Parts: sequence; C-alpha cells; structure tokens
Amino acid sequence: MAKQTNLSLRNMTFYQVFPRQHSTKQNFEGVVDDLDRIKDLGVDILYLLPIHPIGKKARKGLKGSPYAIMDYYGINKEYGTLKDFEHLVDEAHQRDLKVMIDIVINHTSRDSVLTVEHPDWFYHQTDGSFANRVGDWSDITDLNYNNPEVWAYMIDMLKYWASKVDGFRCDVAPLLPLDFWLEARRQIDIIRPDFIWLTESVEPSFVKYLRDQGFGCSSDSEMYQAFDICYDYDIFSFMDKYLNKSDELSKWLEEVYRQETIYPENYIKLRSFENHDQERLRHKVRDEKHFIQMLSLMFFLKGSPFIYAGMEHQDDHRPSLFDDDLVKWNKNLSVEPLLKILIKLHKDNIFRDGCFHVHKFDDVAILSYEKNDNFLLGVFNLEDKWEVSVPLEDGIYLNMLDQGQVKVKNGMMKIDGLPMIIQTTKDKKR
Repeated sequence: MAKQTNLSLRNMTFYQVFPRQHSTKQNFEGVVDDLDRIKDLGVDILYLLPIHPIGKKARKGLKGSPYAIMDYYGINKEYGTLKDFEHLVDEAHQRDLKVMIDIVINHTSRDSVLTVEHPDWFYHQTDGSFANRVGDWSDITDLNYNNPEVWAYMIDMLKYWASKVDGFRCDVAPLLPLDFWLEARRQIDIIRPDFIWLTESVEPSFVKYLRDQGFGCSSDSEMYQAFDICYDYDIFSFMDKYLNKSDELSKWLEEVYRQETIYPENYIKLRSFENHDQERLRHKVRDEKHFIQMLSLMFFLKGSPFIYAGMEHQDDHRPSLFDDDLVKWNKNLSVEPLLKILIKLHKDNIFRDGCFHVHKFDDVAILSYEKNDNFLLGVFNLEDKWEVSVPLEDGIYLNMLDQGQVKVKNGMMKIDGLPMIIQTTKDKKR
C-alpha cells in the first residue's frame, strides 16, 4: 500500500456523476445546480466520468462512450468549456467537496489526436491497422506502454489535470505497467501530496484472461503499491451470486472478511454496490426493504462508500454510456434521509482504524468494529428473519438509524424493522 495513503479516506463518501445523464441540461452547469443537494447528503468527493471530447470513428450509439477519448487536453463541448469546468470545480470547493475526474489512458478513440500525431504509440494488427487487447472495445485502440514517449506524454498530462482537481479514478489501471503508475504518483506527489488515487481494479477472472493472452495485468495486491483505493471487484461476483440466489450470503461475507488478511493493513476498498459499469442495486434486490438493508450494509463495510447518482432515489435503471438516457429522479422514492444518517455515522473514526469483525454469516449479516472502549455493532436482516442472536449482553440499546429502542433478551434481538446500528462499550459485548 502506498505509504502516504490517508486512512481518513475510509470515512469519505464518493458520489459518481455522469454529466450527460445527470440533468436535463446534460452539462457542467446541470451538475453545479445540484451541488447544494449533493453536499447536504454529507458527500465528501464528487467523481465525474470522463470530461473529454469523444471520438467519432467506430462510435457506439449516437453519443459515444466517454471512455473513447479524442483529446486528453480538451473538454467535451456538450458539457461546456474549460472555464465552465473550472467553475464547477470552484463551486464544489466552496462547498468543501473534493473533485475527482476519470482518467482513461489505457486507450484512446480510433480517431484521437494521438492516433494522428503519434500512430506509432499504439498496438497494431499485422495489416497495420490499430488494435486493442479486448475485442469488445471496438471504438478504442490501445496505447503501447513499451514506448517511453507514451510515459512522458501521459505523466505530463496527468500533472496538468492534477493542478485542477483533487484526485483521479484511473480506468482499467491494472492493464498498464505498475511501474508507470509508481512513477506517475512519485512525480505528482511532489506537487500534490494530498492527491487521491483510485484504481478501477478488475475482476480476478479478467486478470487471468489477460495474463493467459500474454498481456500484463496487476492484481489488487500489486495495485496497492501505487494507489490509495481499489474497487471491490475482487469479491463483486460473490455479492451478485447472493443477490441472484445462486450462492449463499455467507460466501460473500466470508470474502469480505478475507480481505482483512490478504491486503496491506492500511488497505482501502471502494464499497461500490453499483456504478456505470454495473446494474443498479435496486434492480438486483427483491424489494425496497431489501434495498435499504443492502444500502445500510454498504455503509457499514470497511472502506469508502460509493453512491452512483440516482441510487438515492432508488433508480433501478443503469444509464446508457452511449446515448441520452437521463437519471430517473424519483423524489417519492427518495432514501436521502437515511443516506444522510449513514454518511454521518460513517465519519466516525471507528470506521477508519477500528478492528473490523464479521460475527455471523447466515441470512443475517452481523458485523462490528472495536476501538479503545467503543463497540459498534451492525445487524442487517437480509432474509426477512424475525430475530437473531447477537453478541451483546441483555439490555436496552439505541438504534442509531431511527433512535428507536432495541431490546436484547437471552441474547436474542427482534430484527423485523430497519437495519440496526448500535454503539455501546466493550463491557456490553457478549
């Protein structure tokens, strides 16, 4: 793990915005209009999908993928100008929101500035045409990081944007050489030692696939050398298997707990139950009650909670990356009051450096943190149980989510309502 990683990132909540889909304005101004609401939730970090011009060649859909970038120094004119972007950043900073942008430097669009000016920087097929390592990504072509000129160009570009924002979410970063990221971070740390580095780490099966094809791909353990935070794709499939009933809850929670032993002590995982690449959580759960239990559990896990805009209104549709497809803002389905409580609770330092435990795997997720004399217990009824045994002495406790009283008798607790988050002292632990 990068030694300079700030563990307070575990307390921070990320909020992902796709400007094209976020508002009817579909631009930076539409995001600015929503900053007060986003800040009122308690969010710490605003993360924007790529802001650059999109290539036209082999474009997917009518609008194209924001991950098929034409010019790394440009701004997508549909979003506004550089001045408009800087205004967004300034407005976010005035509200004590950090701003991160998506960095996509494994590949460019097939008609990018670099394909014209430096065609030799890319992979090519035997006939000389541009190539990429993943066949489905037909609208892009991969850069070749065996070329030191690519390193120099990209690090200079990263420095440029690092002077304007507070962090990078680096797309498919494990596909690039780890030494490149180490050098990029070394140089940017000189000018921005507080910069945030988030890697979109990839599923273990994809790591294996690329390695079998003869291409380099780093594991999460390797990526922690250069990055502060990794996605939780290493265990994402276990959550999905639980949600689609093809596997037990226990297997997913066992994997959550296993992360405690296989990563550096100061590891940080992005707890992202949905994002632009994944189906909405609301689409995958049984009903609203199940959604609320899962959402609350997400905020109780060790790491940085992550909201994809629309999650707070139970949007069950993942917006298209390639066409106009606005977020469905269903105010009548809003869970913002609950989110405000969860985000505030997660700022407690016990989530930063408390000892994390998983107590029960079957049907009900029971997890806890301990720090000094404090004991924080989370009980998440994911399978509609009526009561469960808990590691608490008999007595009356307070559920921090609704301020209601909770009774423990003979080691059992009724759990037919909201999730339970209980703060007490270690002497009450059983």
